[in-house]
Amino acid sequence: MTTATQPQAPARLSTLDRWLPVWIGLAMVAGLLLGRLIPGLGTALSAIEIDGISLPIAIGLLVMMYPVLAKVRYDRLDTVTSDRRLLGSSLVLNWIVGPALMFALAWLLLPDLPEYRTGLIIVGLARCIAMVIIWNDLACGDRDAAAVLVAINSLFQVVAFAALGWFYLTVLPGWLGLAQADLDVSAWQIAKSVLIFLGVPLLAGYLTRRGGERRWGRERYEESFLPKIGPWALYGLLFTIVLLFALQGEAITSKPGDVARIALPLLAYFAIMWGIGYATGRLLGMSYERTTTLAFTASGNNFELAIAVAIATFGATSGQALAGVVGPLIEVPVLVGLVYVSLALRRRFTPPSSAVEATHQGANR
Repeated sequence: MTTATQPQAPARLSTLDRWLPVWIGLAMVAGLLLGRLIPGLGTALSAIEIDGISLPIAIGLLVMMYPVLAKVRYDRLDTVTSDRRLLGSSLVLNWIVGPALMFALAWLLLPDLPEYRTGLIIVGLARCIAMVIIWNDLACGDRDAAAVLVAINSLFQVVAFAALGWFYLTVLPGWLGLAQADLDVSAWQIAKSVLIFLGVPLLAGYLTRRGGERRWGRERYEESFLPKIGPWALYGLLFTIVLLFALQGEAITSKPGDVARIALPLLAYFAIMWGIGYATGRLLGMSYERTTTLAFTASGNNFELAIAVAIATFGATSGQALAGVVGPLIEVPVLVGLVYVSLALRRRFTPPSSAVEATHQGANR
């Protein structure tokens, strides 16, 4: 007879992590001030782009993701891929529930604003890649599982994004007698975004792990090297937030009513998707770590891709592009809040009922 696996003691957040909402708030204010005080900053930041994303923002995203992916224990990923409950529920939540929910919220709350509505539907189709890895890590989720789910959903995105865009913007509205829109995006455009914003930091993290363990051994790599590069994930996050607000500061401050209208369905979307993901994990009997990972990967979105597609299809000054930019501005504070909700729920979490569940867990902290 097997004994239940004991829950891990909740990890104490570092000072940097505990004050994250304050740092994010300051980053938002700093970005708005920069955008207002330096009128030509947006033009300068957009002078060089990678796949439709400003080069400085692209650098911030890559810096943000690299430390977390360097922490993944790649030799244990088979414990994740063998968990059919986790993989199956993630695909259903990301590619059936998520897009359908955003479509419903966009039409329900923005029936008179077609440009913003289309932009939100595009956000709903662009599934998790970057920041979700940060939120999952802060909430003490299963880091290895998050890496696998993000990779699988990214590959699925290359195949499914354009088809789902056609369905939700043209076919389904036609069936329902609603206004239709077009989305002209190729699989190659999507693949480039995935290769750049996931492939580059994933390869760097993998090579760092392999090279570091070979040189120093796993114990020294994890206890000495990783703590040194770990804070750079949050530095990259804060840097990215400053630049996003600087680029869109004028649009945000000049159209507060529009931003509020866009924010409402986004707030509902992130909260509902996280709740559905968390409830699904509990109903399927998953551990805290995997339940948390499922919830955050279901609620996070690939705003880099959404913004790039909106700009390429409708233009940088379009309402669709503004909706794409507002997406991460709402996602950041909401999912930071959900990190704390998740950590609070962890104290009440029932440990797995068998050793089988324990074998499904990757190393966390």
